[in-house]
Amino acid sequence: MKVLLIAPASGNWHHVGQQRIFGGKTFRFSLLSLLSLAAETPPGFEIRIVDEQVQDVPWNEHFDLVGITCMTAAAPRAYDIADHFRTCGVPVVLGGMHPTFLPDEALQHADAVCVGEAEGVWRHILEDARHGKVSGIYRADEQHTLVGLHMPPRALLDARRYGTIQSVQATRGCPNRCSFCSVSAFHKGSLRCRPVEEVVCEVKDLSGRFFMFVDDSLTAERGYALELCQALKPLGKIWISQSTLEMADDEELVQAASEAGCIGMFVGLESFSESSLRSVDKGFNRVAEYRDRIATLHANGIGVEAGIVFGFDTDGPNVFRSTLELLDEIGIDAIQVSVLTPLPGTPMFDRLVSRISEHDWSRYDYHHVVFRPARMTAEQLQAGHDWVTREFYRPWRIARRLARMALRPGGMRMMKYAAALNAAYYGRTVRWDIRGYDPGVRSRTHAHGGDVSRLPSLGG
Repeated sequence: MKVLLIAPASGNWHHVGQQRIFGGKTFRFSLLSLLSLAAETPPGFEIRIVDEQVQDVPWNEHFDLVGITCMTAAAPRAYDIADHFRTCGVPVVLGGMHPTFLPDEALQHADAVCVGEAEGVWRHILEDARHGKVSGIYRADEQHTLVGLHMPPRALLDARRYGTIQSVQATRGCPNRCSFCSVSAFHKGSLRCRPVEEVVCEVKDLSGRFFMFVDDSLTAERGYALELCQALKPLGKIWISQSTLEMADDEELVQAASEAGCIGMFVGLESFSESSLRSVDKGFNRVAEYRDRIATLHANGIGVEAGIVFGFDTDGPNVFRSTLELLDEIGIDAIQVSVLTPLPGTPMFDRLVSRISEHDWSRYDYHHVVFRPARMTAEQLQAGHDWVTREFYRPWRIARRLARMALRPGGMRMMKYAAALNAAYYGRTVRWDIRGYDPGVRSRTHAHGGDVSRLPSLGG
């Protein structure tokens, strides 16, 4: 049987192959979710994987089963793709976070929906497909074991289309329960760890020196993270991952990560307001310690990309400029700017449901305003988000950040990655003409007469 697995593009990310950086490759890491399913597929099935952000869907080819995974912003596109293949008589299964939280909606566009981690029911789905009876909801009631996972078949991906296909997952989930986070809701606040020796075996098998841990919080379990870093040290690899900033409180762990090859961490700062952080159950982020914690990571040769969110109920029009200034003061190397987004399945969605103003899921990409803010207009929130993005990635600011990085201990070892990351974000602001304005200075229409609500999303 021929099985097509698709990760659909969302919003303005169709034909992302045009978005190139150094070496002509897309600044994007390969997805492990579909590779994990391919790894769990028994003999007798021919698997093909399509990541629509880097390639086209093979509309005219024949398949016996189509599986589609999606986050909320990609749901409309996933439904369009599913509708097409079902019209052609091909059974379709939808899975991922959005179908897990809204299975009845997803089932309107599919023969079957997988709720939860698909690996746990994937063989059941395939067996039903073999007998022509895929239908209804498949519930993965138990979390899939992370012991003895098969090696992801990376050969199914076209490495030429990616910055790297070397992505590894050591843990799943996150023990924190931030109210806006769909990861926490999906995994119910749990954290599971793969055996260290199995992770190390997979890392050894990777080609090249650079890779990424795609874990949501690699250092959440200190003992495990320390053991992993110590085991990675002899391999001579370099890598990036995600963590909370609490990691920087543990000098032994930070040093171990650095010696193991860590050159960068994405951390969710989210806000410089203690009250905003507490309102989303992220009070463990202590704003007063941001500067020292960032300095600790920098001193160990670890760069920091920060997640910043605008739209909390305590945010007013002045939050954009003050945040930009503080990011510069504490020496952040790169940022992902987001609009607070109430995703289905999260406590935030339930809290803001009466204020939701947009029901087009494709706008739920963290870069469009989909609810009524408390202390500013939706236009101001959109404009401020765009303005901070543009200002942070102005060429002179990028040059200054990279110059500072070059002077830091171990700064040169992450220079290539940091330069590529900043260049990619800058390229998006130029390509999509991201402008906005500072709502703290003026509260009128977009400087160039445009409707900021029509600006394309930053995606990614």
